[in-house]
Parts: sequence; C-alpha cells; structure tokens
Amino acid sequence: MTAARGATKGRVLVIEDDQDIALGIRVVLSRSGFEVTGAGDGREGLRAFHHARPDLVILDIGLPTLDGWAVLERIRDMSDAPILILTAHGQESEKVRGLQGGADDYLTKPFGNAELAARMETLLRRPRAGGPEEVYDDGSVRVNFASHEVTVEGAAVALTPIEFRLLAALVRHPGQTLSQDRLLELAWNDPFGVGPDRVKYGVMRLRRKLSGAADSRIEAVRGFGYRYRNRPAPG
Repeated sequence: MTAARGATKGRVLVIEDDQDIALGIRVVLSRSGFEVTGAGDGREGLRAFHHARPDLVILDIGLPTLDGWAVLERIRDMSDAPILILTAHGQESEKVRGLQGGADDYLTKPFGNAELAARMETLLRRPRAGGPEEVYDDGSVRVNFASHEVTVEGAAVALTPIEFRLLAALVRHPGQTLSQDRLLELAWNDPFGVGPDRVKYGVMRLRRKLSGAADSRIEAVRGFGYRYRNRPAPG
C-alpha cells in the first residue's frame, strides 16, 4: 500500500496502536500519493522515525510501551518534522497539551478522510525558518538561522523547532507588530483556523527560555499581536 517513492507527496509515519485506524489512515494517504510507514507503539515509533526520517508524523496519544506525550517530546528534541496528534473526542486538554508540547496540528477521532489528506498536504507546505540573512544579533540575542543556534548574553538557549521558527519570525521583523494569523503562517501554517491559542502558548514558552532582558523584548500588543524590540523596554 506504499506509493512509489519517486511520485510521493511526502513520507508519513503513522504511530497508532489501533490496527483498524492505522490501516484506514494508510489506505487514505497512500491513495492520496503519500508514502506511509507504520508503528504500533511508542518505542517502535521512535525506532521507525530514526530509520525512515519521515516528512511528517501522525501520532496517537494513547500508545503502549511509551505514550504519545513522551514520543512527541523526543521527536521535538531532534526534529523539525510536522506532527499531527490524534486525540479522543472531547478531550480539549489533550489538544492544548499537544500544542503546548510542540505539535503542529491535531485531529479529533473520528475524522474524515478528505480532511486528513488535506491537513497532511497543508503541513508539508509549511514555511520553514531560514532565508538570505544567516545571523541576527542585536547585542543581546543572537540567532544563527543556518545552524538554528540561539544565544542570550552569550549563553546558549535550547529551543524546540517551533520556538525557533517563532523567534526567527519575530526578529526578522523588529519593531513590527505581527498578528496571530501572520505568526501562524510563518511558524506553523494553520489554514483551518484551529489553533490561534498556540501562538500564545508558543510565546509564553519562548519568553521563559529567553528570560531576563531578552524576554522583555517580545511584547504583546493588545488586540493586534506581538512584536520584537531591538532594545529591551525601559525599566
């Protein structure tokens, strides 16, 4: 059921322990032109991720041996690959926790085949951090866009891929207020409108990691969005 590599829209890893759901996803995505690899538990999923190096991951939360939260954290520590989590119906807390943990999108079971395929294509079109300018340095915060390294006052700061893309979007537009929709486009790409709150969560995590004077450079502009100041706010 795997599409030929040369004609694929992308490589997708499905980590799902329910065999019926996993088979359904594989069939839908294979017919839509994706190359699909499957794993039935968390540990197997991590091994498959290392081996297959997928372009995108579909991750169920309720997994045996290693739950979806742990898998999400470990993948986010080492990869920028988009992750879509599958949540149980009505579990709002799972959606919020997933977005806070670095997931790019979510689907609630049961879900439609057309929506699943459309979300896959959208996530694979997501813009990545990078561009002609290789390094941003304002004397306090230094961002190397090529190596994805960030330092604050000379000390290295470890950011997740999403946090890095969010910071990159802000520092590339110093002094400019970016709306939540614009930040979603630059750091996540969210045409379905399911996650405006993920910007708020992302900024909160980013400010905690930058800390001190550097964190005060990211300002919330009430009713409009966020902006990055080249210099810390007075006081």
